[in-house]
Amino acid sequence: MKQHIEHRIRKEASKAELVPIKTVWGEAKAWENLAELRPQDVCSGARAVYDEAARAYAITAYGIDFTVAPDARTITSTDPKAGLFLERYKDFFRLAVLWYMTSAKDIPATGRLIRPLDVKGGQRFFSGTHVLPLDRIEERFGRDKVAFIERGLQFGAEIARYGDAAVRLYPLPRVPVTIILWLQDEEYPARVTLFFDSTVDFQLSLSDIVWSVSMMSTLVMGE
Repeated sequence: MKQHIEHRIRKEASKAELVPIKTVWGEAKAWENLAELRPQDVCSGARAVYDEAARAYAITAYGIDFTVAPDARTITSTDPKAGLFLERYKDFFRLAVLWYMTSAKDIPATGRLIRPLDVKGGQRFFSGTHVLPLDRIEERFGRDKVAFIERGLQFGAEIARYGDAAVRLYPLPRVPVTIILWLQDEEYPARVTLFFDSTVDFQLSLSDIVWSVSMMSTLVMGE
């Protein structure tokens, strides 16, 4: 794809400021695509639930229940933790949810981990301003694996058996993201790596959205 979503992250002091997205493949197009699909197909692919009376979908992301209403073009939640995604990370989250719902397939995860760089088209999105700020997680949890795991559990993660500690987040129901922590010791600094399941290309049709999910998951753990 020649056109792509241009996300930029600007660091100020200890936190990132999100710069508005400029894209042809934006939210309006995603809403249009979603409205054209049969609810049963969306639910089967995306692991969502459709409420015919409300004409809205229920979907879980990061352990939080969200309501996606195509007619009103709104994404809402009553969970207090949802504000992080509906406000601070809304440019990442809204696009990721909508494009996922229009492209996800009823294919189970394999459990085989791949790097974001190995996703189709992923090489374009991990240099310059697109580098994931994994150093934030290293700085925060480099000597505290218990706090690292607790942070993941706050957002619906599972504990995984990799490195010194690892969590498997579910930013989208069929898109597990595994973040692995190696603790700092006398010889080596802390190190963090992020992986997708090998089925991610089936669930997210745009590499831009793969990058958005990577960035959002990194920021959630590094907050």
